Amino acid sequence: MTQATIAAVHVTAFRYPIQNCATERASGHTFDCTGATSSRARLHVTVRATDGSCGTYVGGTDVMLPQVEKAAQLLIGMPWHAREPFYATARRLLQKHDRMGVGLLDSALWDLAGKRAGMSVAEMLGGARATLPAYASTWMGGPGGGLQVPQDYVDFALECRELGYRGFKMHGWGVDDVDREIATVLALGKAIGHSMALMSDPMCSINGFGDTLRLAKACDAAGFYWLEDPMSDGGQAATAYRAIREKCATPLMIGECVRGLEANASVVLAGASDFVRADPDFDMGITGTMKLAHFAEAIGLDVELHAPGPAQRACMAALRNSKFYEVSMVGPGRGLFAGGYYACGYSDALDDVSADGTVPVPVEAGLGVQYDMDFIRGYAFADLKVAA
Repeated sequence: MTQATIAAVHVTAFRYPIQNCATERASGHTFDCTGATSSRARLHVTVRATDGSCGTYVGGTDVMLPQVEKAAQLLIGMPWHAREPFYATARRLLQKHDRMGVGLLDSALWDLAGKRAGMSVAEMLGGARATLPAYASTWMGGPGGGLQVPQDYVDFALECRELGYRGFKMHGWGVDDVDREIATVLALGKAIGHSMALMSDPMCSINGFGDTLRLAKACDAAGFYWLEDPMSDGGQAATAYRAIREKCATPLMIGECVRGLEANASVVLAGASDFVRADPDFDMGITGTMKLAHFAEAIGLDVELHAPGPAQRACMAALRNSKFYEVSMVGPGRGLFAGGYYACGYSDALDDVSADGTVPVPVEAGLGVQYDMDFIRGYAFADLKVAA
């Protein structure tokens, strides 16, 4: 019997509106703002085999499009199931780049494999978790919105706790304003205490080691669960983070801006982080994410998945050492960061967490979701086809 191979890849880039959010032009940061409209670009990827079977995935951003095209050219003609050879070859081909485009194709290949097997990707990975505990991860703060001052974050955290969330992560203002970050951390600690796991993510906005150390000590005082990517180094300054870990009790989460298995492993082994961070879109797909997860397990650490989505849910369902599912970006204005393009009831909206603070793992074949192609085509701005 002739083995089916990948015959074509089709990518549609689309940009959809997000209500009740605004984007600051200078920084590119998006913040909660009732009445405003922002937008986000995503890529819809379809991989089709010679026997007509196909897998699909939506994720990433428009800046990944050239790397997706390059990796897609490599994928054409490969056996439909050859995810590991694709990972290895794409890793070499894009070694002078960040390899982010590979992840979208890999996740679509997993969807293809699940559909051919009649199994969910979670099942294929050996997962048994049916639901995942979630934390609310905020939009950034900004003028005229629902997250302007520290008390706004406290009020929203209390609202999220009422909705059932097990944890709450603040994204600050994306500027080097450590005093405001500290005030918010302390206010959250005082109001929330240990009734939720609290996290701080300045998104690499603090410019100096001294101020970062001050923020870390504030997280100690407030009993925070982790401090994530605080410094403007982009997660590269292992020496500084190792020094902070020696001086403070709050665990560090470093790695959102570090790409792939080897780089993330190097950061962790250098003593810079207490957690391993992984993202199917950023870290070469579900295949790359599971490699990072197994590395974390081997050295006794937790792996926490960045951002929401069906690929993240499938991976987390199979992981013992992963505690929280991130529902981002959320705020009082209910701007929908990841959605609008699903046609199957799947949702990562703030209010769709269950009363016990969990989200379900899709059970249908593949990644278990269907996409609204009318929505996607209606907002499309680029179309790419790669075929044999």
